[in-house]
Amino acid sequence: MAKEINRLNDLEKPLITEEQNIVHKSDEYDSYKSSDENGSIFMVLLSTFVAVCGAFEFGTCVGYSAPTQAAIREDLGLSLAEFAMFGSILTIGAMFGAVTSGRIADTIGRKGAMRLSAVFCIAGWLAVYFSKSDVSLDLGRFATGYGIGIFSYVVPIFIAEIAPKNLRGGLTTLNQLLIVIGQSTAFLIGTVISWRELTLAGLLPCIVLFVGLCFIPESPRWLAKVGDQKEFHAALRKLRGKDADITEEAEEIQEYIATLQSLPKATIWDLFQKQYINSVIIGVALMVFQQFGGINGVSFYASQTFALAGLSSAKAGTVAYACVQVPITFLGAMLMDKSGRRPLIMVSSAGTFLGCFLAGTSFYFKEHDLLPEWRPILAVAGVLIYVGSFSIGLGAAPWVIMSEIFPINVKGVAGSLVVLVNWLGAWAVSYTFNFMMTWSSYGTFYIYSGVSIITILFVVKFVPETKGKTLEEIQACINSLR
Repeated sequence: MAKEINRLNDLEKPLITEEQNIVHKSDEYDSYKSSDENGSIFMVLLSTFVAVCGAFEFGTCVGYSAPTQAAIREDLGLSLAEFAMFGSILTIGAMFGAVTSGRIADTIGRKGAMRLSAVFCIAGWLAVYFSKSDVSLDLGRFATGYGIGIFSYVVPIFIAEIAPKNLRGGLTTLNQLLIVIGQSTAFLIGTVISWRELTLAGLLPCIVLFVGLCFIPESPRWLAKVGDQKEFHAALRKLRGKDADITEEAEEIQEYIATLQSLPKATIWDLFQKQYINSVIIGVALMVFQQFGGINGVSFYASQTFALAGLSSAKAGTVAYACVQVPITFLGAMLMDKSGRRPLIMVSSAGTFLGCFLAGTSFYFKEHDLLPEWRPILAVAGVLIYVGSFSIGLGAAPWVIMSEIFPINVKGVAGSLVVLVNWLGAWAVSYTFNFMMTWSSYGTFYIYSGVSIITILFVVKFVPETKGKTLEEIQACINSLR
């Protein structure tokens, strides 16, 4: 390919198929005019707003457990193990949702998949709201997890499929930004309302999405794929403006479909061939380091962590956590194409090391009854440095690199493997975090800081810089590692 891969896949965390990667990463095919030249972009912006309600819902689900842990355990009498299952089962549901999302979106369409996701999330929130025991609590959490697993796939796909080239990069980054905003909103609201009321707040994005889907068109690319030519042209015209000339773009989309159908189908075993194995190792390892650095443990149980460190107001720490995430994530998105992927990951990992080391030291002082006045300060500073550092690089950069290092013929199956590893890691960390904190609070954070050091060493040794390089150049760099 002659140009750098489109950043559609940079921030998404779903199952990836060959179709979407052809459609969304092939900038060299995108020669059609922008909507600014052809007509109004109002429908594109409205459609994006409706879709990112799903991303906001994703963040709300992820952020729910942090401010509610103490209240739920007290009201329902949950043990540490029972709440650990409640917190982590979200990732199990999301894993199943991500694995099935591609087939669902291809069968019932992008809008149909978003409706189905909203149904699961609504059912899950209601189950949590009416819960009297851990069983219904877990079932509700699993249902919301399945819903956001589908959202994580279909939202960025839908946005990239409807957006014109000149707006695609900016609009697709809204997906990750709205996830972070949703999580931060759950953190903030959860400090002032009860855990049952917070579940009702989680319903609002789904309701907005349900209503909004009635007023926006289906993805033209999906309509073209299923052969609905009449609706395909109608949707494209609605998105580009009634007076726009859509002939050239329609032809390009048809060409994408033909190219897709001509590609051979890759299997999981093809990934272990020598020409692909280095890319697989890099992609999988980056996801392992991202998750086992502890992010889901820290974020799922932030409020409890602050309380254990002796902070007088755990809610204040949670609010500070929420306020740090959003601007730093926005900054990281801007730096991704300016500073490069490798420097951003290394700086980010150095920051997560420092943050975990400070938090671990705080708990070490507590364990040995040292410097009591410094313990809360170190804990808060450590967690905030950690989340800020993670948000600026480790949160998004591994996904950017993953979207760039795999050849197109294996990109779908490779993406599936990498996403599966990511969700499994998310579950493992979120489930074991409370048990590890019981075992050794300072040891837990020191282990996470050790993972950050290993991440830096791995990136220095094995990860090539992909910024500004073509697919062929990236592959040459990776193959030179043999």
